Amino acid sequence: MSKNKRYWLMKSEPNAYSWDDLVAEKEAVWDGVRNHRASNNMRDMQVGEQAFFYHSNIGKEIVGIVRVSKAGITDPTDPEGKWHTVKVKPVKKLKRPVTLQEIKADPKLEGIELVRLGRLSVAEITPKEWDYIIALSEKSA
Repeated sequence: MSKNKRYWLMKSEPNAYSWDDLVAEKEAVWDGVRNHRASNNMRDMQVGEQAFFYHSNIGKEIVGIVRVSKAGITDPTDPEGKWHTVKVKPVKKLKRPVTLQEIKADPKLEGIELVRLGRLSVAEITPKEWDYIIALSEKSA
């Protein structure tokens, strides 16, 4: 784990765009985000940084890890050119999904942005939270 790199969580409704869709495409522009904080988080992302892929609304669980493959992009779906985005590639599916219910119930994750800022579609994850969630994904439910 590099001290310079940051970690993220990116939400998508699986009925609109799922982990399997990303795997099939091999790379995707994370477009359509219209929240200033989420857009600013993507503006701050660097190539090589990793993010959890979170299925929102249906499932409500972290299912995989993606890597930022291109940073500093203006969202192509924004005609005004003011929203930021990145391209991501799948890294790996988690051994088992880590559910929102599990995260909310764990005192070690009480400060996580996923819970504190529940409507935020692109959130920052601390290195400590990242490592802990990876460990949870390796354990049996």
